[in-house]
Amino acid sequence: MIDHKRYLVEIRPLSAEDGGGWLATFPDLPGCMGDGATPEEAIADGYSAAQAWLQVAEQSGDPIPEPGTGGESGRFVARVPKSLHTRLAARAAQEGVSMNTLLVSIIAEGIGARTHHA
Repeated sequence: MIDHKRYLVEIRPLSAEDGGGWLATFPDLPGCMGDGATPEEAIADGYSAAQAWLQVAEQSGDPIPEPGTGGESGRFVARVPKSLHTRLAARAAQEGVSMNTLLVSIIAEGIGARTHHA
C-alpha cells in the first residue's frame, strides 16, 4: 500500500461563490481533491481522496506518480525558537497529524483571514 501522506497537499480558501470553506488539491495526483469548512477538514478529506486515488490507480494498473513530481513543491525552511518548535510538535501530536500538515493548515488559515480582511 502506498503512503498517501507522502504527497504534497495544497490548500486554499474557496470564494463564497464556490460555496466557501477550503479546498485541498494534490499537484502529483491529477483531479484529486478534498474540501471542508476548515483547513483541517479539507486536509483530512483531501488525504482520504488521495488514499482512494492511489488505491484505484494501483488496482487498475495505472501509473502512480512519485511524490514531488507534479508542480512546484512550495518548500521552504524556517528556523523557529526551540520553545515554538516544541509547542508545534506537541500540537501536531495532539491532533494526530504531521508538523508539516499542521503548519500548512495554520498558514492557510492565516492567509484566508488576511484575504477576507483586505
